[in-house]
Amino acid sequence: MFNRGIGATEELSLRVSVATLVRVLLENPRDGDLMLALERKATLHKAENERIVEVKCQPFGGAIRILDLERTQELIGDFHFDSERSRSEQDFRIFIQPADWLVVREFCVQHLTQDGNPILETDPGRELAEEFADALKIKLKSVQYIQKPVATVVEDNPAATENIHAEGALTARVYRVFEATITDSSLALAMITNSEALSDADLQGFVRQDAQSGGKGRANAILTVPIKRINDFYLAMSPKERDRPVPFEKNRLAETVPVVLEGIAIPKYQRLIEYQ
Repeated sequence: MFNRGIGATEELSLRVSVATLVRVLLENPRDGDLMLALERKATLHKAENERIVEVKCQPFGGAIRILDLERTQELIGDFHFDSERSRSEQDFRIFIQPADWLVVREFCVQHLTQDGNPILETDPGRELAEEFADALKIKLKSVQYIQKPVATVVEDNPAATENIHAEGALTARVYRVFEATITDSSLALAMITNSEALSDADLQGFVRQDAQSGGKGRANAILTVPIKRINDFYLAMSPKERDRPVPFEKNRLAETVPVVLEGIAIPKYQRLIEYQ
């Protein structure tokens, strides 16, 4: 029978997060520049006696869903979800026995690379639609972009997660990386306008208003930046410096941003599969 437990135990102590990351590209309708779009997330954190609003930019994407729970358990063994939210949404954010990591890693790589796999979700469309709805208050349509898989990436050495539902838990990660090119020029302009119109201070204000009205204390927007500028920024760093969040102009970039860029080496991530 499937174990629908939640949280780490003495045996189930390694957290595994399996997700999509999407390199969202668009052409600036004003000058033709190729732009990279990132999700700007503002989140309220409680630190001792104060409440801090953190704003960071990260690639679009999110947790992959487990479509067949029973079959997954048969293939990887017992696991717990990391939170009630993950369990209710069947997100692949789970705790496993550390000795099972190589089995789980191989399971993920095998199934994520099969389009339309019946066990794991392999398409970023659902997460993209949800995040565009949060940031732009629009319903993203499949005809507004074209997508393709880019790579499968693994982080073998567990690192503490900042996820608010399992903060601090040592986590190994698997990412399926996609490229999504926006083909709708009106949508591209709306994304650029959103990026220019909202400051971090605006987002922090929205978060506090949301929390005061009983919400979760979150706000979302978009950052668009010429992709050459952000590539040059990372190429000027040593590989080790790319392993962590970094300041970029007036923004804070998550450590996953260079994962979606081409030709940027990051020591802690191993690219297992590259698509042409």
